[in-house]
Amino acid sequence: MKLSGFLVGALLSALLASTGCTAEDAAPDYRYRLTVEVDTPEGLRTGSSVIEVQRAVADPVINPSASILRTRIRGEAVAVDLPGGQTLYALLGNGQSGQWAAAVVPLLAPDAQDDNPFDDVLLLEGKQELPRTWPPVGHIGERPAYPMLVTFGDEADPTSVARVDPDDLAASFGEGVELKRITAELTDDPVTTGIEERLGWLAETEGAIGKIPMSERPPSGIALPLHATLSETAFRKGAKK
Repeated sequence: MKLSGFLVGALLSALLASTGCTAEDAAPDYRYRLTVEVDTPEGLRTGSSVIEVQRAVADPVINPSASILRTRIRGEAVAVDLPGGQTLYALLGNGQSGQWAAAVVPLLAPDAQDDNPFDDVLLLEGKQELPRTWPPVGHIGERPAYPMLVTFGDEADPTSVARVDPDDLAASFGEGVELKRITAELTDDPVTTGIEERLGWLAETEGAIGKIPMSERPPSGIALPLHATLSETAFRKGAKK
């Protein structure tokens, strides 16, 4: 059964405790290539990014009988260049979880076949297409399987960021532009870098990509604009400054 991304961290930790795995053999690191394919009137456009997931098992101080799976992500958002000088970005989160990029491969990997489910990520073969949503599990409903998609009216201005509907790219990029698929595939290729060459402000950004002074924040109950809710970690993680 494929599980909701919301439950991945807790479930993996529980499985680790129940199988008695150790830090040395429980959770191998891995890299995968996330690829976004878009149909356009000028043909297929693609972009990809190699993301690394580093995993380690740590024993919590409060409850030494249980172990916790800690993850660290290195990589950056996927950029797809589209006709008219426009660019689609697939972020490292899905709008609900900043750990989305660490959950993708475990959720696509084959069901556990042995006593160590953490090795299952290494069994993923070839390109695997992401579903639109992960199916419900228990009382948890469907969760987005796609990363958040965004674009910029002006890439030099982070406040011009706008969310893109994966089911209606034409609304953002014009007639005939349609998301074909998003795939993940294990790889030994190096982690992708260089997104700062596209988004020059990213190198100096910490926290929200477009900060709003307290005096200008909307009243309680009114949502903040997207640029005030997205941080630099949605576009890159693990980069050395």
